[in-house]
Parts: sequence; structure tokens; C-alpha cells
Amino acid sequence: MMMGGNASSKSYFILLGFSRWPHLEVIFFVLILMFYLVTLIGNVFIIVLSYLDVHLHTPMYFFLSNLSFLDLCYTTSSIPQLLVNLRGPEKTISYAGCMTQLYFVLALGTTECVLLVVMSYDRYAAVCRPLHYTVLMNPRFCHLLAVASWVSGFITSALHSSFTFWVPLCGHHQVDHFFCEVPALLRLSCVDTRANELTLLIMSSIFVLIPLILILSSYGAIARAVLRMQSSSGLQRVFGTCGAHLTVVSLFFIPIMCIYLQPPSGSSQDQGKFIALFYTVVTPSLNPLIYTLRNKDVRGAVRRLVGWEWMV
Repeated sequence: MMMGGNASSKSYFILLGFSRWPHLEVIFFVLILMFYLVTLIGNVFIIVLSYLDVHLHTPMYFFLSNLSFLDLCYTTSSIPQLLVNLRGPEKTISYAGCMTQLYFVLALGTTECVLLVVMSYDRYAAVCRPLHYTVLMNPRFCHLLAVASWVSGFITSALHSSFTFWVPLCGHHQVDHFFCEVPALLRLSCVDTRANELTLLIMSSIFVLIPLILILSSYGAIARAVLRMQSSSGLQRVFGTCGAHLTVVSLFFIPIMCIYLQPPSGSSQDQGKFIALFYTVVTPSLNPLIYTLRNKDVRGAVRRLVGWEWMV
């Protein structure tokens, strides 16, 4: 029986989440809600500020606004359902809801991998090709890069999620996770899933390893350019913007690699839940703080927006 047949008879999945630790569910609920609110406030703040202040109408803040909107969508695709399940007696999600959640989690995660590469290229152009920066990163090209990031994510997800949902489940409908993701769903199958696991590994290598290699290559070129700089103020500015991006890259890619670059059968389910909790809840809440703390452009934009001339 295919997953579709199981879904029609059951029509729902049970997300076990953190039910193994029922005494901690209230604590999890409070902490996750706090991180989610910080994510909403912080990312909306970046989007609104970048839109209102003309000094932030640059490629860097255009891509940062895209990243903030992406993080808003990414967390909203799974966290509200998790909060409902933590506080409610039932921990179910409909078949359509699970399919939709899987699609958007894959789409938005893949989009973020590509978008982080685009942002590293922007930093490379700004540091290594400063005289040609405005030509290289013209508004039309920036919009094309952003659209390509989103389109690649959603097309890839359509192919991979549809392939995942054709796996036979043989009546199982308890997902040992807090949201519908590929490794957790493959564990429900009663047939050989090595083809699916290989597909997952190949797709993860394409959209995780290759972007990471491109990002590191960009920063290798940036590091060589920085070593040739004589201006201390220029060095400080480069380290400020590039350091923030590298931190975000590390917080996103390291947990993703721990989950998707190994077969589902080879990882601890409980460990996978907490790693996934980190990159779906914690990382999106930290991104606005990383990009805005000690950022003179953002502080200047806030000062101009509210008229606080005394703000340093």
C-alpha cells in the first residue's frame, strides 16, 4: 500500500515530537514560543528598516531582507504546529498538512542554502571588485539572483517531496519527530528505502556541500584581499559584514549536514530532533541579532527613522 493509500485510511499522522519527555513539554513550549517571537520581531524589523531607509537600499540589505523573509516563512512552516502539539492532548497533523509542511520545509531550506551563496558572492564583489561592484551587483542582476534562489528551492522540493510521499508505509502513521521531514518519514517505511536515502544524499550534496564549497571559496578570495588592505577602517568594516555572514553560514550548514548527509538509519532519532530544533528555532532567531549588533548602518538607519540624533 502506498503512502497515499495509508493517508486515505488514516488521513492523519501523529507527530510524537517530545512526548517521550512529557514533564519537559511546558518548558519546551515556553522556550520555543520565546524564540519564535524573537524571530518574528527581529526579522520583521530588518525587512521594514531596509525598506524605509534609503541608505539601506543596497544589494547586501536586499539579500538580507530576503533572508529575513525566508526565515519567517521557514519557522512558520513548522513552529506553530509544534506549539499546538506541545500544549494540546492530540499531536496529530493531517495528511495534507504533513505533505504541505514537508514541501515548504524542503523548499525554504534549499532556498536558504542557495541564498547564502548569493550573499557570499555579494561580499566577494564588494571586497575583491570594489570598482566594479555597482556594475556587477546592479538591481536587475540582484533581483534575478534572488528569484533564482527561490525558484531552485521550490522546484527541487517539488521533485523530492513527491518522491518521498510515494514510499509505502504499511499502515504506520506515527512520525517520531516534531515536524514532517524526509528522514523521519523514511523511517516509517516497511520496505527498502536505500534508493530514497541515496536520492536524499545526492540532493543534499548538491544543495548543501556545493553551496558550502562556493561560500568558502568566496571567503578564501576575500581573505586574500583583506590581507592586502592597508586601511584599518576598511578591515574593520569587512570583518563586520563578512564575520556576520560566516557566523550565519556556520549556524545553518553545520546542523543541516548532521541531519541530511547521513542515512536516516544511521542517526539517533532523539539527537536528530534536537539538532532540527536548533536550525528551525534557534538559528532564525539569532540571524537578526548577528546582522544588527555592532552594525553601524543599522544603528544609523534607526537613528534617522526615529530622529534620535544622540544614538551612537
